[in-house]
Amino acid sequence: MAEVLLEGLALTCRPLGENDRLLTLLTESEGLTRLAVPGARRPKSSLAAAVPLAHLRLQVGGSRGLRRVRQLTVVRNYGGLGQRLETLAAAQALGELCLQLVPEQAPAPGVLADLLMQLGRLEAVVRERSERLEALAIAVQGSVHLLALGGYALPLQQCARSGEPLEPPVGNWDWRSSLLPGEGLTIGALPGARVVLNASELALLQRLPRPGLPRRRDGGLMGPEPVWLHLLDLVEAWCGEHLTRRPRAFRLLRSAFEPMAPPRSTPGSTRVGQEPT
Repeated sequence: MAEVLLEGLALTCRPLGENDRLLTLLTESEGLTRLAVPGARRPKSSLAAAVPLAHLRLQVGGSRGLRRVRQLTVVRNYGGLGQRLETLAAAQALGELCLQLVPEQAPAPGVLADLLMQLGRLEAVVRERSERLEALAIAVQGSVHLLALGGYALPLQQCARSGEPLEPPVGNWDWRSSLLPGEGLTIGALPGARVVLNASELALLQRLPRPGLPRRRDGGLMGPEPVWLHLLDLVEAWCGEHLTRRPRAFRLLRSAFEPMAPPRSTPGSTRVGQEPT
């Protein structure tokens, strides 16, 4: 049987039979590819390292049906992102986005490299104990990058209806731009808009296709937390319109930024699994 070498990021791993795993791998040369990993669920297996968020080099055999992993080497494991809810949710959201954007068995230029760059940034958030806002900004910017690489780029330069340039007058707090997911961004606050941005929010969004995160001179991120959550709303709306579904991990990411409600215990209150009194 023909054998090939593959390198990519494990996006999902599911049980296959009694001891095997079904691995979904994101690669540059083959896009998404699904592989059987024999014996990977045995604790002492040499293939047990085939887990989600692991960057792997694989020797793969078979030319028909489901190919099988013969050997693997771990290039880097991003499992440490699970130490913080916001970094794990950001990584999962970007991985889910790739599962919808990248075709199977077809080249996906640039997607793997960009995703690995974003995961490296998320690792730095954990390592350097950075503010949680960094993870949110990485998730939003990474989504903008991946959507463009996958053929669903946000149209950020022209009004979808008039064709006029989208040039937000920063400092004019009355100016608005609307997202109509089936069309794009327009000038003005329009009926039926899914998300409405002010001039500063649109200016920030227009910077996100660049390689680096938008930062102030002191190194801090541009934009406060509510603005980044608003941009996440916009990305979700765009995904919901153009893809099969929006990444479920976006909800998990948002939950990391919701204030904790104090526990309440009042007469007549009901606990989960308990009948009302």
